Amino acid sequence: MRDEYVEAVLATVTLIPPGKVLAYGDIAELLGTAGPRQVGSVMSHCGNSVSWWRVLRTNGEPPKCHDATALNHYELEQTPLIQGHDGDYRVQMKIARWQPSEADFGAIEEIVRKMSEPCGEVVP
Repeated sequence: MRDEYVEAVLATVTLIPPGKVLAYGDIAELLGTAGPRQVGSVMSHCGNSVSWWRVLRTNGEPPKCHDATALNHYELEQTPLIQGHDGDYRVQMKIARWQPSEADFGAIEEIVRKMSEPCGEVVP
């Protein structure tokens, strides 16, 4: 995976405020490239440097194998949750999904622009 794409995904995740979340596909849509699986791959390999718990499946399920750790973050950030019968939970996506402001969209456009820049390598 291109380093520029990895950096773009991680930069976008840093924009998500506490208590808000996006689905993998939301990030792919904001960046205008790739898809949810590619975003998921970036997050699983490189996401530990950002607020990874703020990126999840569109149905609100937390990241697999990290649900207990994610729950601590959601509770601290007061992210709206739906509690299940067996101790499982989901994020209330309709309430918690982040809606970027105009300024946020400007920052995302800058991220996309940087991702699209040539690497500086000149091909003869």
